[in-house]
Amino acid sequence: METKLLTTSEKDINTAGGIIADGGLVAFPTETVYGLGASAFDIGAAKKIYAAKGRPSDNPLIVHIADKLQLSDIAAEIPNEAKIVIDKFMPGPITVILKKKPSVPDTVTAGLQTVAIRFPSNETAQRLIKAAGVPIAAPSANLSGKPSPTTAAHVIADMTGRIDAIIDGGACDVGVESTIVDFTGDKPEILRPGGVTYDDLKAVGLDIIINKNILKSIGANEVPKSPGMKYKHYAPNAEVTVVEGEKDAVQKKIKELLKGVDGKTAGVLAMYGAEYDDAVILTAGESNREYAKNLFSALREFDNLGVEIVFAEFCEKDGYGLAVKNRLYKAAAQRVIHV
Repeated sequence: METKLLTTSEKDINTAGGIIADGGLVAFPTETVYGLGASAFDIGAAKKIYAAKGRPSDNPLIVHIADKLQLSDIAAEIPNEAKIVIDKFMPGPITVILKKKPSVPDTVTAGLQTVAIRFPSNETAQRLIKAAGVPIAAPSANLSGKPSPTTAAHVIADMTGRIDAIIDGGACDVGVESTIVDFTGDKPEILRPGGVTYDDLKAVGLDIIINKNILKSIGANEVPKSPGMKYKHYAPNAEVTVVEGEKDAVQKKIKELLKGVDGKTAGVLAMYGAEYDDAVILTAGESNREYAKNLFSALREFDNLGVEIVFAEFCEKDGYGLAVKNRLYKAAAQRVIHV
């Protein structure tokens, strides 16, 4: 398959919208990560997403809208707590899980009777959805299990020859996927942390809980209610170990670990500053917000540089920390050292 590389021009956005309307696949930027989009009401197109990514069919997709009026085409009901979140945080980096209407194919929801809905704030994403004339189902535009793409170059590396088109809209602002909140249970529940934090949601009066699997994956026989809950995610080719704690203790431990890498090429993802010999050092940023923006790009860059072992400095400094920790722990397959 030939993959077209498109710009954000009106002509190219209309071309991309036509591809979506005709049942094709288009990768596009959002404020969080790049998405791999297809018509949310086209069963065949949704199946193409799973095939292009190598994504398990029981891993649900998120439906993207560009107008809050589209919610009534997708959701069977919207509880009052969900209305508060929709009014306050949409458009933005948040996804709500609601009971679905029959018009949403089971292929999109992985057989669940609930649907994940997001209204991205990214202008290019909104223009594409409007040009397509239909809500767009989209997971992240990467091969399943790999770090999510935050630039068009990442998408090109993973998806060229697998999809119809890629829109180059520059680098993503947030850098990690949206916060997912489930409104179909007894209490609103965060299933995946992201750019809208727990504190943000509490501040608007939500009596909200955090899912117990935020820092680990659910069991093999359990059904995921949202993306990121069950399967290997965010992992580079390199083996990642998180070293969590305050600066002096973290750096002392990593220096010890670097002595035992047995000739393998080692890297350090640094948030405290570069103070290591014999390692490829990439900067995550001093705040968790910066860490979130830089994380996936850094993991991909380690692979590009041939790094085999990565030690990631980490400290949960602010509300973004849970989102970073969620991705880091899964990228590291739970290899975490607390110091």
